[in-house]
Amino acid sequence: MTINRKTTARPPLQMRESDADRISNLAMDMERRMPQVAGLLLAEISRARVVQDARLASDIVAMMSTVRFVDDASGVERTLQLVYPQDADIEAGRISIMSLVGAGLIGLRAGQSISWPDRGGHERPLRIIEVSHS
Repeated sequence: MTINRKTTARPPLQMRESDADRISNLAMDMERRMPQVAGLLLAEISRARVVQDARLASDIVAMMSTVRFVDDASGVERTLQLVYPQDADIEAGRISIMSLVGAGLIGLRAGQSISWPDRGGHERPLRIIEVSHS
């Protein structure tokens, strides 16, 4: 499946060094099983501004942060914690970085929007409302 990625519409990203390293390794390990998500994650990491862990602003989505966002196409608002696959539990509000939505949220700042593919390959507008770090 080919996804039409609108790179010009993608907002700037920031990531902690430790997140970028661990997510890169995870994406490379998962490339055969989850090529779409792994490819999207690696592309996002390559265009992100990677900063020292302590220098990441508090309003940027990072691993283990809780993010409130809205799918502007459907109007559905959700609050989820972004976690690694072994900790994912959608019923408990924890979404994996290896999901399409999770991959789309990492590195975004409150107020930013991104056009991101869903499982059907259609672009969905996701808008970050609020980010909190535990």
